[in-house]
Amino acid sequence: MKARLAAAGLYHGARPPGPDAGGEPEPASARVAAARSRARERRDVQLQALRPLGLAFIAAVVILSFRTTPGPGLHGAGLGVTLVLAVYAAAVATAISVRWARRGPAAQAAVIGLISGCGVALAVLQPAGFVVLAPSLGVLFAGARLPPVPAAVISAAITAALALAITIRAAPHAAQNALGAALLYALLAVIGQFLRRGRQSQDRTELLMAQLQDAREAEAAAAALAERTRIAGELHDVLAHSLSALAIQLQGARKLAGREQVSDGLRATIERSAELAKAGLADARQAVGALRGEPLPTLDQLAALVEDFRRDTGSPATLRIDGTSRPLPAEASLALFRGAQEALTNITRYAPGATTAVTVTYQAGRTVLTVEDHLPGTGADVTTAAESRAGLLADAGGGHGLAAMRERTQRLGGAARAGPTAGGWLVELEVPA
Repeated sequence: MKARLAAAGLYHGARPPGPDAGGEPEPASARVAAARSRARERRDVQLQALRPLGLAFIAAVVILSFRTTPGPGLHGAGLGVTLVLAVYAAAVATAISVRWARRGPAAQAAVIGLISGCGVALAVLQPAGFVVLAPSLGVLFAGARLPPVPAAVISAAITAALALAITIRAAPHAAQNALGAALLYALLAVIGQFLRRGRQSQDRTELLMAQLQDAREAEAAAAALAERTRIAGELHDVLAHSLSALAIQLQGARKLAGREQVSDGLRATIERSAELAKAGLADARQAVGALRGEPLPTLDQLAALVEDFRRDTGSPATLRIDGTSRPLPAEASLALFRGAQEALTNITRYAPGATTAVTVTYQAGRTVLTVEDHLPGTGADVTTAAESRAGLLADAGGGHGLAAMRERTQRLGGAARAGPTAGGWLVELEVPA
């Protein structure tokens, strides 16, 4: 199990996103990205919930400052209190904003230091006031937003600075206030760390669950690929070898028929059988390759397919693209390519020498492939050849290929049509893509 988790990045160093996560982010699946997005949204909601607390602190500190001597004013010590209160309010407002809370530890430490510094300054300026209140928010933010060591250092520094300020100004009950501040700040630091760890634990759990599900799916895919590879080996050993032997026997039969006096029909049948065996062998090899996870052809390879057809048969063939080409889903692209492949194979078998036109039309919401051939000759000869070709397709097995094309496109919500035309034969495939 550890090996699986390690392979998925779960067993070592898997950390949720945020200011505390170091290093470059690794590529994530859609499920992991969604988990991280939910973690950010959850953190933003929690930050929004802290806004009322921050505003309440600002109001309480300002009210208590006005009820303490010297109070805020525009001259002397009162001016100092006014300036410190203004900076304190601005720092707290910054700290509780969602945008600032997303920043790193250095930015968080800076604003926490500003809040705490203003709180200690108020304790110096107003020693008779409630001196422990203003700096306590800095301790809480330090515990909730910083790692344990920096949070402990900052909290200890705030506590020491406040105790020193109380002692220097000889405030009433200085020792009791210093001791109370130390206990209160220690409690706030622990609460802040507890909140931080709880949030991180929830984020990490959700992230690990997403990564674990990805790992399980990857393991299942690997097992399926291994099983397909085993089946591919069996198919190769049985079907491909049998077809190879059949092709060799048919080659011998064709040569024997050429030396002996046999009817033209028998010779044609042997020729068609040899071609079908050869095509079946090629199809079997492609099926074995697909089972082994090899890349499947796409519509982007249609130009190469037409070029190979033109070179192998010596027949004129063209490819035209109508509309703006666009990427297609893998299944739709494969269906169109296989359809063109089957249509060109049928032309090679049953209409050698025909002029062939392959057209791909990109329309709104669908893509259409047409393969049309024109037989040499005119009038009744062409019509008779097209009608006899329909019979050949059924007799020689081509009807199965057309049925397979139709079934493949129908699974995708498309359609396939094939039939004779005034000048030859037309195959049309349509897929929603």
